[in-house]
Formats: sequence, structure tokens, C-alpha cells
Amino acid sequence: MTIFDSIRKAIVPIHKEGYPFVAIFLVVTLLLGWLAEPLFWIGLFLTAWCAYFFRDPDRVVPQDADLVISPADGRVSSISMEIPPAEMGLGAMPMLRICVFMNVFNCHVNRAPMAGRVRSIHYRAGKFLNAELDKASEDNERNGLVIDTAHGEIGVVQIAGLVARRIVCFVEDGDPVDAGERFGLIRFGSRLDVYLPEGAVPRVAIGQMATAGETTLAVFDTTAEPVIGRRV
Repeated sequence: MTIFDSIRKAIVPIHKEGYPFVAIFLVVTLLLGWLAEPLFWIGLFLTAWCAYFFRDPDRVVPQDADLVISPADGRVSSISMEIPPAEMGLGAMPMLRICVFMNVFNCHVNRAPMAGRVRSIHYRAGKFLNAELDKASEDNERNGLVIDTAHGEIGVVQIAGLVARRIVCFVEDGDPVDAGERFGLIRFGSRLDVYLPEGAVPRVAIGQMATAGETTLAVFDTTAEPVIGRRV
């Protein structure tokens, strides 16, 4: 392996959704540099941050149908029994909800928490409150996916935050998804909520840091044997 190959493998790729933003930051940096050299270095730092924000690293996903994998990088901000958003059609009974809050330094590529098939997708316009607030689940702009899994229907909700202004979803109704598969992205700070049916047992604590595609949020079968993960 050459030094070039080592460097190439060490560089985390940028998601294609980030290319236009990085290009805009770079052009603005060049213009600022033409006006004043100090502004160029400030712009260069912001361009590097933009590229870092849109990073899209591979993850090694546990291969176990009983595990619920984190859909986002960030901090577990809430674990509670809550009624899912009405538009998702998951019923009016409380379900286990686990929330993962993403700040502007977290990777914002979202991944499916379990394998299954997308039954429906529900977008709802709303406000842009701080995504850490509990009322953000009801008031903020959101995009909810209902996924049919081996353990029943689960809900995954992308919630826009104080800075976020764009929710991106890569999948459509009827699409099959694997656990850990990329399904969306939210720009610049937000939250992911996962709604789980009866039988799911949390395996994280509030305040714990989660890694999308790798951290186990909950489990349906505590007797399941651990298995080797795979890179996706």
C-alpha cells in the first residue's frame, strides 16, 4: 500500500448533498480573500467545517434482527413512553420513544434503525424550535417514516432544529431498507425520534453518545447472541 492509498483511506468522504454547500463556501472564501487576507483564512476555516459537517463515514452495523440501531450520531436526549405523531397511523397508545439529538458538529447522515420495508412517509411543516425541547416533537417541521419490521411497525421521525432548514429523505414508500442503511439527512442541527412497539427494551441511557449504524438503542430479544458486524 502506497502513502497515497493510506491518505485516501483516512479521508472521510463527503455526502453528495454537501457538494453545493462546500462549493458556495469556497467561492465566498475566495471573494473574501480578494478583499482582505484575514477574511480568507476565516472563510477557509468555515469551508473546512462545512465539509466536515457533510462527512459520510462507513459504519459497521450489527447483524441481528432483534437490535434497534441508532439512526443518528448524537446524544440520547430522552427515553420515554409517548404517543407517536398522529399522521403516522401508529395508533393512540404510548410507544417507547428514544430521541437522539444532533448538534452542528455531529455527522448528519441518518440511517435505518432496523431492517424492513418503508410502509409510508409523512412530511409535516412546522416551526424551528430548539430540537432538544420536548415540544419540538409536536411543533417542529418533521418527516416520519413507518417501517414494517420483523417485530412490527416502528416509527422514525426526522425533526428539524433551531438552525436546520432542510430535511432530506432518500427513500420512498415501499422501499426495502437494511439496518444501518442511509435513508436521509438533516442540515445543521436537529433530532431523530424512534418509536418502538411493545417488547423493545432500552439499552442506552439519557446523556449517552450514540453512533448512527453502530450503537444499539434497544433490543427485542435479550437472549440473542452477539454477531459480527458488517461495513456499509
